[in-house]
Order: sequence, then structure tokens, then C-alpha cells
Amino acid sequence: MNYLDVSYILRLYVEDQGWENVRALAAQAPVACGLHGHAEVVAALHRKLREGAFTLTGFRQVLDQFELDCDNDAYRWLPLSPAVISRVREAYRILPHSVFVRAGDALHLACASENQLHEIYSNDQHLLNAAEHFALKGINILPAPVPAPGSPIRKRPKTDR
Repeated sequence: MNYLDVSYILRLYVEDQGWENVRALAAQAPVACGLHGHAEVVAALHRKLREGAFTLTGFRQVLDQFELDCDNDAYRWLPLSPAVISRVREAYRILPHSVFVRAGDALHLACASENQLHEIYSNDQHLLNAAEHFALKGINILPAPVPAPGSPIRKRPKTDR
């Protein structure tokens, strides 16, 4: 079973950069995600509508397909149990101050870890950086974005670890 965050599940419905890689990954093993990911996928699809990637009709068709896939057990939605919440709380208690992780991402990480998964797939750099603090290996299989011609190359600031 592969735990995919929402940015990856979205690529099963939208041809964003790296969608081919994600669809190949999803074909290899069952896809798992925390239950809150279901709502996050719906919100991400709506964001695509707002950004003009879908017409209203197209949005509703994709949303219907997602719900049909959910009804047909295409995803294993993992529960947000008290153990998951406790894991989030304890992770924040000992997390170094230099590690940034959003609550929703911490729920994904704790959910994967509490369900004895060892890896989590995402392209969210904050989530990937925090994965080791939840005894997980964070993996990004998406290609690095190609800068637009003429755009400045931005270097990441150095941080003390």
C-alpha cells in the first residue's frame, strides 16, 4: 500500500506536471490516504475550477468520477483515530523549531506512521522534510519544475540544522 498525499491523488484526475509518474505508482499498489484527504481532494479540485482549469461541467464530471472511485474502494481512507491525534501532539512536542509542518500535513504523516506504513509520497517539501520525524521516508517522484525562459534562478537560503 502506498500513502499518497493530496497533491498526488489530484494528479490521478488532473494532468499536472508528473501525472504520468503518479498514475504509474497508483497502478502498482493500493492507494492510502488519511480520511481528511478526501475533503482536501474535493477542495483541490474546486481550486482548479476557480483557477480556470475546469469548466463548471468539467469540474462536476471530475468530482463525480472521484466520488465513484471512492465508492468503488479505489482508496483506503485511513481513520483519524485518537492515536493519530496523539502522534501529532507528541511530534510537535519534540519537533525541532526549524522544522515547519502544517497541521494537515502532520495528520497525513501521523496517519501513515500509525498505520505502519514506512513511506509517504508527496511533492510538498515541508511535508517531505518533516517525514523523518514521524519515522517515515518522504518520497517525491515528480520531476523538478523547469523554470520559464528568462526567469531568475532562485537559490534556497541556507539554514542551520
